[in-house]
Amino acid sequence: MSRKWTKFLAIPVMVSMLLAGCSNNNGGNNTSNEPAANSNTASDSNATATNAPEGKPATWIADRKIKGLVFMGTDDYTEDMNPEIKAQIKEKTGIDFEIEIMKAEHSIDGLIAGLAANDLPDFVAFYLNNSGRPEMPVVLKAAREGMFTDLAPFFKDSKVYSKYLQDDYLPMDTQFGVMFRPEFNGSTYFAHMNIQREGGQVSWKGVGGPYIRKDIADALGVDPRTITSTDQLYDLAKKIKDGNFKDNNGGPVTPIGPSYWGGKEVGALFNDLEWGADDQRIKQTKDGKILHEAQTEFAMKKVDYVQKLIKEKLIHPEFFTIDESRATEGALNGSWAIIADTHSYQEFNQDMHYIPLGPINQVDGPYQMQISYKSGYSAWAIPTTTENPEDVVKFADFLASREGKLLWKYGIEGRDYTLDDKGNPLVKQEVVDLKAKDPNEAKKLGFGGVGNNWGDILGSTDNDNLVDFGEANYGDNASSGLFPAVEQIATYWNFDEKVKNGVVSDAYQPTSFIGEFSNGTELKTAFDNYNDSLIQAYYSKSHDEAKKILDNALKQMEASGLDDYLKLLADKNADPKTKVKL
Repeated sequence: MSRKWTKFLAIPVMVSMLLAGCSNNNGGNNTSNEPAANSNTASDSNATATNAPEGKPATWIADRKIKGLVFMGTDDYTEDMNPEIKAQIKEKTGIDFEIEIMKAEHSIDGLIAGLAANDLPDFVAFYLNNSGRPEMPVVLKAAREGMFTDLAPFFKDSKVYSKYLQDDYLPMDTQFGVMFRPEFNGSTYFAHMNIQREGGQVSWKGVGGPYIRKDIADALGVDPRTITSTDQLYDLAKKIKDGNFKDNNGGPVTPIGPSYWGGKEVGALFNDLEWGADDQRIKQTKDGKILHEAQTEFAMKKVDYVQKLIKEKLIHPEFFTIDESRATEGALNGSWAIIADTHSYQEFNQDMHYIPLGPINQVDGPYQMQISYKSGYSAWAIPTTTENPEDVVKFADFLASREGKLLWKYGIEGRDYTLDDKGNPLVKQEVVDLKAKDPNEAKKLGFGGVGNNWGDILGSTDNDNLVDFGEANYGDNASSGLFPAVEQIATYWNFDEKVKNGVVSDAYQPTSFIGEFSNGTELKTAFDNYNDSLIQAYYSKSHDEAKKILDNALKQMEASGLDDYLKLLADKNADPKTKVKL
């Protein structure tokens, strides 16, 4: 997957209208009024399915169609499903499953338009990696207005999703900020996805962040792992420029290219100039004071640094704005000496002609891996217009079971994999060969292992691949060599040691409480304006002009209640139930 969910998308003016009149209740706001679901531990999370009709399998649900509308990118998911896979789903569950991806320049624009139209299919799915995402106030208002079905009663009778009702299963933000918010009194209108079965573990061994062409690093005699500051990055970029290196087509390389997925802020590249996460911009000083980036020296330090890179032609001129297709093409052609952001599972780099750079140290000290206790990503909801919504939950529960995951992760037994003596899947060599030779043709086989991730939407939760399938990554059991670079890069980057020294946290994002702030809509608009103003400052003509732009943006935030919001964060952070990532 592209990890596009790390982008903090700007909410258009339409959202301000949609969010008007939001209530001030948020997760953890009333710790004495915890949701009833939190105290109802499922009596048997492995209970057998309800009795199926005669002649039908135990996994049977109903003879019906279930259609979903997905407000996520086409590079993350595909609506094209393999006919044989669909037939297997129908045979096992009775469900004729279909999804449609709502195409929009920004996924949140499609979500807003879809909810406003109020003509929704059986379920909807959307990005929501935490309650600080811009999608949260949009779907929250829809839930408050009665557009979504309460899922909690259906979870009680499920196998996998009943775990969501157990104490300490969900991470704090998922439990109190996204799903079982105190204002809902035990109800939940969204199912937060991609929850790990066990907390504090790093199940994805991909190394993400900036990468450099290995041949260029070798030619310059540079070990990329020693580049741990933006000053060193600048010196390296100058050496690359002076080296007159060429891309695959014989054209000159750009020393620092954009993210593989297009123009955006890349905190990992400028880490020692980033005040907080690049989609939050709020952090606590060493003496305990919580500040927005605009209130620190780092805002202008970063602007000055970027302006210097642009002026000296060391960074792509459209670094923050380039479209995804051109950014990806540049990476594939070797046009970027340094790719600002990619990861080790990328198929084009399994020969390791790009290797990790850094990591760059943090703004307040040496780099340290930040590990979420359990991290959520994406969510789904069922409109109140859906007939027999319990069928949708049952279907999601099937997809989240081991049998369901085998189908959407590994395909069809016999066709795509066999089972070893422990019952774990062994990927067939012909599938491995097809994926290596023609990834697009392999994707037509219709399951996650070959890049067709339709099953993630409803089924990717309670995840523990090593326990369920005997392998952390697709194809490991068969020594398929599908991702030969992953382990090598992890070793090169000293991944295990960084995990060992990492910090595990279970906390809210700083922007998670905007919805309960009395002036939240105006402050959210001001935050978005600051993000836009920062880009304008990068491309402004001088330091003074850039400072004027950011000063005006700060004044708007202050007029919208920034200082009061930061005080609210201090209060939240003092409460163990609402710790904030600062």
